[in-house]
Amino acid sequence: MLTRPHNTSQIHVLPDDVASKIAAGEVIERPASVVRELIDNAIDAGARNIRVEIRGGGRELIRVIDDGCGIEPDQLPNAFLRHATSKILTAEDLWTVRTLGFRGEALFSVAAVSHVNLLSRPQGRQGGYELSVEGGVVVAQGPKGAPYGTIVTVRDLFYNLPARLKFLKSPQAEAAHITALMQQYALAHPGISYTLGNEGRTSLQTPGDGDLRSAASYVYGPEVARALLPVGIEPTGARPSESSDTQFLQPIEVYGYVAPPAHSRSNRQGMHFFINGRAVQSRMLQFGVEEAYHSLLMVGRHPISIINVLIDPSSLDVNVHPAKAEVKFRDERAVFSAVQRAVRSSLQAHVPAPVYGSRSQEGWTLTQEAGTETRSDWYESTTVEGGSHNTQSELWSVSNAGADAGGVEPLPAAMQSTLPPLRVVGQVGSTYIIAEGPDGLFLLDQHAAHERILYEELGAAMESQGVPVQPLLQPVTLELTASQRADVDQVLPLMSGLGFEIDPFGETSLLVRAVPAIYASSRRDVGHDLLELLDTVMRGSHPARWREEMAITLACHSAVRAGQTLSLDEMRTLLHRLERCRYPRSCAHGRPTMLHLSQMQLEREFGRRN
Repeated sequence: MLTRPHNTSQIHVLPDDVASKIAAGEVIERPASVVRELIDNAIDAGARNIRVEIRGGGRELIRVIDDGCGIEPDQLPNAFLRHATSKILTAEDLWTVRTLGFRGEALFSVAAVSHVNLLSRPQGRQGGYELSVEGGVVVAQGPKGAPYGTIVTVRDLFYNLPARLKFLKSPQAEAAHITALMQQYALAHPGISYTLGNEGRTSLQTPGDGDLRSAASYVYGPEVARALLPVGIEPTGARPSESSDTQFLQPIEVYGYVAPPAHSRSNRQGMHFFINGRAVQSRMLQFGVEEAYHSLLMVGRHPISIINVLIDPSSLDVNVHPAKAEVKFRDERAVFSAVQRAVRSSLQAHVPAPVYGSRSQEGWTLTQEAGTETRSDWYESTTVEGGSHNTQSELWSVSNAGADAGGVEPLPAAMQSTLPPLRVVGQVGSTYIIAEGPDGLFLLDQHAAHERILYEELGAAMESQGVPVQPLLQPVTLELTASQRADVDQVLPLMSGLGFEIDPFGETSLLVRAVPAIYASSRRDVGHDLLELLDTVMRGSHPARWREEMAITLACHSAVRAGQTLSLDEMRTLLHRLERCRYPRSCAHGRPTMLHLSQMQLEREFGRRN
């Protein structure tokens, strides 16, 4: 039973050791927190090679070795003082921070909860100098031979905080956190070589060649790395971790990679974000990337992304989280828009059709033929009647205006077409259209393809002349529940924009007088479907998304169904309309509209090629 402490009116000043442990606990949550702080210092010191060694998941031993500039012997004791730092001098400097560390809490916090040994040899020095600290108290120091750089050894983490030890996971789980952290650093600073030794075995080693795709191969695997699509143009010159007054020439620069929808995941662990070289957690940036994938991914799937944002340091606050895991932007809307626009532009330019092959647990895998890029050679320029492909602004959220601001490198003219020219061959199971392309066979899901067509045509109509309307011969009455009637007034203007003419009728009823022409042509039960649409939209999404969700549902309900036999002319018309779509390779729900069986794959399947 919990009891109230006595003498609560008395105020005590905490002893220094207790205050130090409390402060350290905010910064050092687990072994990975120690690794993060020490790697930050190594990067700030200009290291090009960083090695981390751990035992017991970091609980028994953490050793970080770098080849940075080192620390002068007379400065070593100061490095363990609280708020001692070489990164800033005044409070105003917090608004121009270009380093990963700046508070001067790293070594102080680590030393407060462990046994620490620091050995450092600055460039040009004949030997190194060593300092040992236990529980924040210096116990030994003196000269010692050492390579150029710094070696920090941390033993017995949380030896003086047994309560914190109880919250640590198994050594394997803590080691996994450290591995994930180092993979994150490899993506943030691919020009640095990272090595992780776990229980004497090397479990991670990156080349440090400066190639982000190469670093991604060590994080996601070579197959995903090959399929990654470039976002923006990586800036040249000084990196964010280096001191430079000229590196922030643009208000916001976005660059990196995203994976095609075929390589999506069931969680967000594949999404990485870096602000001026600092790894951050940001729900806003996650949402920006996922919005860019909207209608390209199925519900419950999440993209893989490596997004770097360069922004003037005065436009953000890096001092809002004890572990520096979050930042605050002066203009969140501008950053959100820049990221969303850059990712969406990349997907629009590069996303191919899924290729026939094995289906992994993470979704359809893209088969890359030897000697070809992910953007394979069946991209050819296509001309359709009435002009080039549709270039209307993004239908529901992202405007195409200013897409170049995201820094997306334009594709060659011969590769800008979203679909290759396709020739209808026939239909399978009254569900799939068979078409021949420049490089093999395409199977199209007729319902998914038609859904994508109707979804984009609805958006185009709403932005121009309006959605064609079909009056009903006999108005249809909708009987609403009390909860539906309470919210329906917010929905009716949105439905009017989609082509519905609906009036209130009594206390709990609506009278439907007209519907969109595409909806009327589907010969569906208008009353039943509209009640289902209202209930699904109002209960299943935020009001800000109702308009779009209604459009998706409307397109789905109006599209041709699986099992519906189509004539050759109907199939040709459907393909012709699909060619005009901006994102023809997935339906509005994110399911693929087509699969590609290449000529090479056909030859392999029939034994004509090894």
